[in-house]
Amino acid sequence: MDGSPFTDRQLASLAALGFERVVPEAATTEAWPTGEGMMRVTVTRPAMGTMARATVVTASRDRAEEAIGRAFEEMDRLIGVFSHYDNTSAASRLNDLGRLAGPPPELVDVMVQSHEIHRATAGAFDVSVAPVVELFAQQLPGKTPNRAEVTEALALVGAHHIVVSRRELAFARQGMRVTLDGIAKGYIVDAVAQHLTDAGLEHFLVEGGGDVRASGAKEAGEPWVVAVQDPDKAGDFPDQMALGTGAVATSGSYERYFGGDETHHHIVSAEDGSSPQQCRSVSVFADTAMLADALATGVFLMPPASGAEFVERMPNCEALIIGRDGRQWRTTGWRGAARPSERKVEL
Repeated sequence: MDGSPFTDRQLASLAALGFERVVPEAATTEAWPTGEGMMRVTVTRPAMGTMARATVVTASRDRAEEAIGRAFEEMDRLIGVFSHYDNTSAASRLNDLGRLAGPPPELVDVMVQSHEIHRATAGAFDVSVAPVVELFAQQLPGKTPNRAEVTEALALVGAHHIVVSRRELAFARQGMRVTLDGIAKGYIVDAVAQHLTDAGLEHFLVEGGGDVRASGAKEAGEPWVVAVQDPDKAGDFPDQMALGTGAVATSGSYERYFGGDETHHHIVSAEDGSSPQQCRSVSVFADTAMLADALATGVFLMPPASGAEFVERMPNCEALIIGRDGRQWRTTGWRGAARPSERKVEL
């Protein structure tokens, strides 16, 4: 026994949603006085395969820890809804059966939002690409599927073939499957943030798997600071942004590759089954982590200039796009270049 309170299946669940795997010993609670009788309390814990972190600024450490604990309990519950590695989850049962009566309202909410973002991005964001992603993921190292196999998988792709209602979720084509990796992660981060808000907390930062949701300020009116990860992971940050109330998420091609040539990764085009090669990473600021998460994935599938133009048209959204050659595209309202001395949360 390693002392972990989670099963192997649970430990796989959030990893499947794009979070980092961490060792149980990494769980910590830290608290610092910030002046004026306030405390900054950070709870970091492995939760079913993820390093989840919540930082709260409040007058009571006990209140902060209790609220964060309850919020993390909600996170665990939601993973049980969305995980496609747990065959008892609602998402897994939908994939296995092709139809799910009386679906959990959280799954319906995510599917509704997936449809809306699918339309907004002209089909770039499509949760039904799972058959193609799984086809590439199942290949032996150094191998890729042939064109006929890709074409067969693409025949099962098309978000408009998913029927969504409060009473039932259903696939119009037998063999369809969905992957919610590009949106459920943000939904869960938002749910944690909402629990903290409901507990009466105004100043907090929630982090999970590259998605960040913030409220208020870190201390004395100072903003939270988020650093965009270097796609080459050389230790530098392409940019930092001061984050007040809102969310930011990053999608990158550098996280998971299939095969040996790094031409296929976990972001896949619903049109032809290819993995886009023009971008290294896309960071999106939005009002919610769910929207930032989904838009970062959708924009990644667009040419960089087109992606930046698309985000410019989205209300209350901004983006930083890093191309394969290191070139950057920024929307006019991207709030970068925060002071480097501030505490940074790496995306």
